[in-house]
Amino acid sequence: MINLLWLQSGSCGGCTMSLLNAESPDLIKTFNAAGINLLWHPSLSEETGSEAVEILDAVDCGITPLDILCIEGAAVCGPNGSGAFHMLSGTDRSMMEWIERLSQRARYVVAVGSCAAFGGITSAGSNPTEARGLQFDGEQRGGLLGDEFTSEQQLPVVNVAGCPPHPNWMTETLMSLAFSELQPQQLDKLGRPRMYSDHLVHHGCPRNEYYEYKASSEKPSDFGCMMEHMGCVGTQAHGDCNTRLWNGEGSCTRGGYACINCTAPEFEEPGHSFVKTPKLAGIPVGLPTDMPKAWFVALSSLSKAATPIRLKENAVSDHIKVPPKIHPVKKKR
Repeated sequence: MINLLWLQSGSCGGCTMSLLNAESPDLIKTFNAAGINLLWHPSLSEETGSEAVEILDAVDCGITPLDILCIEGAAVCGPNGSGAFHMLSGTDRSMMEWIERLSQRARYVVAVGSCAAFGGITSAGSNPTEARGLQFDGEQRGGLLGDEFTSEQQLPVVNVAGCPPHPNWMTETLMSLAFSELQPQQLDKLGRPRMYSDHLVHHGCPRNEYYEYKASSEKPSDFGCMMEHMGCVGTQAHGDCNTRLWNGEGSCTRGGYACINCTAPEFEEPGHSFVKTPKLAGIPVGLPTDMPKAWFVALSSLSKAATPIRLKENAVSDHIKVPPKIHPVKKKR
């Protein structure tokens, strides 16, 4: 059996809520198939109080082997690096210290969600709690465990980033670790599993036809592309959200919400409104990944000149006003 311990630090619990939505298979079937034994989870386990502390102590002392340590939420290191803002109830240790100690026992360490990976929402603003990720502090390497940290199996912290992550990003990562199949080259430079981070949210977006012709939304209910005016950064955001749908059928852009790049460090403070695209001389500041500025400007001008009436009208409507033409089928002679 593979022993998994899940702890929550500076977290809203949303990653756990997402995990419970795992489908085909569901969470319990996934754990059973991978031979994963859940030692303890603060919301899902029956043990509380002294019973939970006994489980942690047994792992800390080396009595109970620990294969996978999952941390949900940012490490709370304040005040002044003491970690005293977040003490684990029933112990005289901060959660920060527990994370440090248990990470030395684990074969693998997983940061679940962008808070655990990079600091995320918990570290936003003036960050009075001194929240940070396990191996990153925003975009900077380091974090609580340090730049050079590797677990017993010589892997850095595996950052299943997202706010929250897709449930299958979590279950597939845990299964890969349970079967010892996740290798360092399968993580990108931010420690994210490449099985989802090598994709862009733009891939599979149902608004792609509008994007091609730069037929843009002007308000939240519009059908058009949300990149030009509505703050969408799906062309830059790493994630397979529109090809691996949420709850079998949804994603942010499919629901009419702009992608805010929640799998990236420091997404929580873009420096502008999430729903407004910053521009310089009328050109969006955040251009699509790998797209040179000159090419973008040239292609945008050509695309807008060629925009079909159907897309122009539908882009600023909350329903299909102009349906596509029906072309007669050409019969073979």
